[in-house]
Amino acid sequence: MASFVKENIKISLGAIRSQLLRTILTALIISIGIAALVGILAAIDAMKSSINSNFTSMGANTFTIRNREMGVRIGSNGKKPKRFRSITYDEAIRFCKEYSFPAKPSVATFASMNATMKYGSKKTNPNIRVFGGDENYLATSGYDLEAGRNFSAQEILYGNHVVILGKDALDALFNKKEDPIDKVITIGSGKYKVIGILKSKGNSMGFGGDKIGVLPLNNVRQYFSIPNMTYTINVLVTNSQLMDAATNEATGVFRTIRKVNIGEDNNFEITKSDNLANLLIDNIQKVTAGATLIGIITLLGAAIGLMNIMLVSVTERTREIGIRKAMGATKKLIRSQFLVEAIVICQIGGLFGILLGIIIGILTSYLFGVGFVLPWVWIISGIILCMFVGLISGLYPAVKASKLDPIDALRFE
Repeated sequence: MASFVKENIKISLGAIRSQLLRTILTALIISIGIAALVGILAAIDAMKSSINSNFTSMGANTFTIRNREMGVRIGSNGKKPKRFRSITYDEAIRFCKEYSFPAKPSVATFASMNATMKYGSKKTNPNIRVFGGDENYLATSGYDLEAGRNFSAQEILYGNHVVILGKDALDALFNKKEDPIDKVITIGSGKYKVIGILKSKGNSMGFGGDKIGVLPLNNVRQYFSIPNMTYTINVLVTNSQLMDAATNEATGVFRTIRKVNIGEDNNFEITKSDNLANLLIDNIQKVTAGATLIGIITLLGAAIGLMNIMLVSVTERTREIGIRKAMGATKKLIRSQFLVEAIVICQIGGLFGILLGIIIGILTSYLFGVGFVLPWVWIISGIILCMFVGLISGLYPAVKASKLDPIDALRFE
């Protein structure tokens, strides 16, 4: 059996070399289809890994209390849309005082989403996010200090002009050999002394974790205040196994603070970091389905092209088939020869497509700043799919070749 398959592969390679251009074109179509499957799906795996790493860096045992999304709910039964009021500073501070669960709460708010920072003749792009936070903000947001220190209680209380910079803001304002600590920079119209530098979190998936500056919360309230400013509460639970209990306790405490009556919906949201990651990954599943469909359609086109080439090959080799049959070749032998030839062409295209897909996956992983994991599942699936495409494409030409009458085939010109 092994020698039979080996001989068929040898004959197939000889036939492929005789029709090299057509074989290359067909294999190229197949490789594009496989690359679409392996490459795009490997890239999506890299995106999933990036999402998980970004939200894991926020803390697997962290949840956030914020105002209801968009602040509007569409009414029904003739009722007007309901507007949810912002979370006030007093409500957030009261929650931190009354929340007795073993956890570390923090209050924060946005100062600016597109701030520009300046130091001497240098300045950042207007894409720096400036937050106001308390002494627990770094811990509850998953940040670590690389240099300098955190806010002191006095700086938080009096709203001093001090700032903790993210890595991107640091690189834009200071030279690598320059010590930024205790330097004074400009944010908006105010002067702020740099007291700390955050460790890099990366900017993959557009989260911009390093394009950040953190100011004392009371400083933001005084100098960046806007009407209806809303505050968020981040809570770091000491034991991740107590997350559900912690969120339930937080819901009860904050419903009391917000004066939500029994039977009414919450006028705030509690979001876990892993819930956000799962939401994004669920949306990516739709992209995965679309990419798979594109790859399958491409392979279907390649299968039609391969079948056409095999039919042409049967016509061109009619006399050869007649000679083989005259020398004793059976229908089964002729059929298997053409089937193996179709499979070999598919596998050549498939291997090239897998290589191209891996390159796409590596480039995507590099762009998103995550490690690349060789997608063995998709590689093996691609090889099996190529085998299946080869069988489907080569079956009809192989049957047609096996049914040729040897006398008519020998007379063919």
